[in-house]
Amino acid sequence: MQKLNGPFIAPLSGTAKQLVVFLHGYGSNGDDLIGIGHEWRDALPDAAFVSPNAPAICDQYAQGFQWFPIRAVDAATIEREQHAQNVLPVLNNFIDQELQKWGVDDANLAVVGFSQGAMMAMYAMPRRKKACAAVVGYSGMMIDAAGLKAAGNVKVPVLAIHGDRDDVVIPDNLVKIEEGFTGAGYDIETIMRPGLAHGIDQFGMIRGVEFIRENFEKFGNSEKKQLKA
Repeated sequence: MQKLNGPFIAPLSGTAKQLVVFLHGYGSNGDDLIGIGHEWRDALPDAAFVSPNAPAICDQYAQGFQWFPIRAVDAATIEREQHAQNVLPVLNNFIDQELQKWGVDDANLAVVGFSQGAMMAMYAMPRRKKACAAVVGYSGMMIDAAGLKAAGNVKVPVLAIHGDRDDVVIPDNLVKIEEGFTGAGYDIETIMRPGLAHGIDQFGMIRGVEFIRENFEKFGNSEKKQLKA
């Protein structure tokens, strides 16, 4: 099976009790999001941060990577689902290896995705054998909402944030994400950011780490620290 790799940040405390996995967007790479880990280290001192490159060279940018071809975003729903399903074992294998490497269990795992990475995070984590602590999706899209109701899926808390000026993944997708997860009985928080295009603003950064920390704290592995906007 293909193995993913990318940059990582060791826990500030020296011992990993939690793991945060970043999934980058189309045409980007693991270096794009790992910087968020540096900004979140003080709030999550016991967390290791990893940011793998997606498994395929990007169709349009040879220096970047993709989770699936960009045409699948605008194609029939079944094609998006098939692409996501095809890459799922590779992503799961990476997550399993990283959990083992850092000595962390699924209950202390958070997965954060941007754009196409958010699509993969929201698709993959409910379909793992064990539930993770949190999923955060920035500027994402729902893939296979009906599949969330399938037997054997696990319930994971989800935070989805989107800009109302996003012209890459249209803002209407936030409503579809909320409807999909709510309809399947998941806890989901959605936030529409005024004036934000296709990106992550400071509010989104702060709320993202707050959401992760809140869910980590349910398992008693995180120190409470004051966050500053």
